Amino acid sequence: MELFAAMERDDYEELLFCQDKASGLKAIIAIHDTTLGPALGGTRMWTYASEEDAIVDALRLSKGMTYKNAVAGLNLGGGKTVIIGDPKKDKNEAMFRAFGRYIQGLNGRYITAEDVGTTEADMDIIHQETDYVTGISATYGSSGNPSPATAFGVYQGMKAAAKAAFGSDSLEGRRVAVQGVGNVSFTLCKYLHEEGAQLIVTDINKDAVKRAVEAYGATAVDPADIISVKSDIYAPCALGATINDDSLPLLQAKVIAGAANNQLKEPRHGDALHKMGIVYAPDYVINSGGVINVADELNGYNKDRAFKQIAKIYDSITRILEISATSGIPAYAAADHLAQERISLLKNSRSTFLRDGHHVLSRR
Repeated sequence: MELFAAMERDDYEELLFCQDKASGLKAIIAIHDTTLGPALGGTRMWTYASEEDAIVDALRLSKGMTYKNAVAGLNLGGGKTVIIGDPKKDKNEAMFRAFGRYIQGLNGRYITAEDVGTTEADMDIIHQETDYVTGISATYGSSGNPSPATAFGVYQGMKAAAKAAFGSDSLEGRRVAVQGVGNVSFTLCKYLHEEGAQLIVTDINKDAVKRAVEAYGATAVDPADIISVKSDIYAPCALGATINDDSLPLLQAKVIAGAANNQLKEPRHGDALHKMGIVYAPDYVINSGGVINVADELNGYNKDRAFKQIAKIYDSITRILEISATSGIPAYAAADHLAQERISLLKNSRSTFLRDGHHVLSRR
């Protein structure tokens, strides 16, 4: 793998390899763009098949965080860490303490948080070595578990998407097919149930399905049937890439709005949704409630303030879908355009300031 060529392709700023032999730490920190501010993005621990796979994932995820933070209106750039290892077997205190020292060495250029394979408890250990970590325990004055915040944001974005598709943002009586009933989507189901939506749920974890059926009167279906079930809204909240060549012909929903990351297997599948007239709420916008919530910790966490900001996901999805409709471009492309526009605007203003400042100095 040609590292600099991979970094140049999407203009990544930095790729840092962190190793601690005693604890077994093997981590990769990717910083994509810090135009808007320090890079914020979680730490993922995963059993990657190869070191190259880990690098590719770190790069891809850090770019996604740049776009997510930009569209969310945060004054933060995008970064991500991947730790190579089995989160069920390979974790230890020394590993996260060592990792925390690496983050501290970046002096605020990168701020981490929990992600797949890491927990609030892991962030607490990192916090012993650095202040540049969010999502730590509430005992430290932080926001704690980000799942409720993410769920609230998805709920707001779903309502905005429903309005674009059906002319009303009311979800009462709407059939919502929820794929995956984890922590985020179980809370999402609560919001939907309270508004009077009809829930159809599935998960490979039968206990999770049972809990949703008992708590919210949901109808359970086989995981293989959730895509094709008759519904108004399809909410992918588990694995990514569920919008693909195989699923597109089976979709009956008019709206796709869920918490999962990387819902489109390829960009062309977003193009297909646009041609089919299916309203798609871009994943990194609708699921940004969690990062908005932890970002509020940087100002001294205030839940009311954080959730007011998360509620604006409704406005962001509305704006993206309006751009998509008026410009005739897919929703994912409209979201990317908003992110790129905000970053470019600040880059240009900074370069103008520096250039003009240089002229002033030279005239002296």
